[in-house]
Amino acid sequence: MESLPYPLALALIFTSFFMLYVAVRLLLWLKHRALLRRLKKADFPISYKEIVQKIPFYSRLAKSDQLMMHYCILRFINEKEFIGVQGLKISDEMRVIISFYACLLLLRIKMPECYSNLSTVLVYPYEFVSRHSRNEGGISTRQSLALEGQSSSDTVVISWHSAKNEAYHIYDQNVVLHEFAHELDFMSGEIDGVPPMAQSRYRRWTEVMYGEYKKLRKRSLKRGHLGKYTLIGEYAATNEAEFFAVASERFFETPQKLKKDFPELYAELKSFYKIDTASLFSKES
Repeated sequence: MESLPYPLALALIFTSFFMLYVAVRLLLWLKHRALLRRLKKADFPISYKEIVQKIPFYSRLAKSDQLMMHYCILRFINEKEFIGVQGLKISDEMRVIISFYACLLLLRIKMPECYSNLSTVLVYPYEFVSRHSRNEGGISTRQSLALEGQSSSDTVVISWHSAKNEAYHIYDQNVVLHEFAHELDFMSGEIDGVPPMAQSRYRRWTEVMYGEYKKLRKRSLKRGHLGKYTLIGEYAATNEAEFFAVASERFFETPQKLKKDFPELYAELKSFYKIDTASLFSKES
C-alpha cells in the first residue's frame, strides 16, 4: 500500500487535532449553556437567601434586581472555584457574600459573560502577606505588604475577615467590590482604570476619571490636606486602576457623599454601572 506524501500526512494530522479541539470546545460550550438554563429555573436556596437578606444593599434592590442577583450568584458559584487557604474551609456564607458583591458590579451592565477570565477565588482567613521586588535607579528593594485582597486576570484573593466585616455594614471600603472592580478593568485587555465600554463614552470617561485622579495625586504628593478627596483616600492616588477601584467602592458604599462632592465622577459611574445608587440609599432600609 502506497503511503501518503509527507506534507499531506502532516496536514491530515493537524486537521484531525483541530477537529478534535473544535469538538471538545463545542461540547464544553453546550454543557455550559445547559448549566445556565438549569440555573435560570433553579430555586434560590433558602440558606443563601438568609445570608443575602443580612446585606444592607440587598434590601434596597428592586424585586426584579433581587431575582437577577439570585441567578447571578448561582452562576458565579457554579462557574468559579473557591479555595480556602491556610486550612480555611470554604462555607456557603463565603461563597454567597463574595458572589453577591462580585455580581453587584455586573447587575445592570448585562455582560454576556461573568468575569470570563476569572477561574479561581482564593480565600484567606485573615490579611495575607504579599512580597514585591522593586528596582529604582539600580537599587533593588523587597517589600512585604499585609493585604486584604489582590487580583490578577484569572485569580482573586480575598481576606475573609475583612470581607465578612464589610459585608453586613455600610463602610467606605469593601474589599470584594474593590478587587472585582479590578477584574472588570482587566476585561478591557489592560488594567488602566478603563473597563469595557463603548468607544463613544471613552473620551468623557477619561476626562472625568483621569482628571479627578490627577487632582488627588497632586494633593497626595504634596502631603497636604486632601480636602473633599479624603472621601476617596490617598490609596486611590497610587495609579489610575486603583482610583477606579476605590471610586467604585464609594459609588456602592457611600453614593450620596460621592454624588455631593464629585457629581461628574458619580455621573460617569452611574452611566457605566447603569444604577442610581444614591437614589437607592435615599430610601428607608
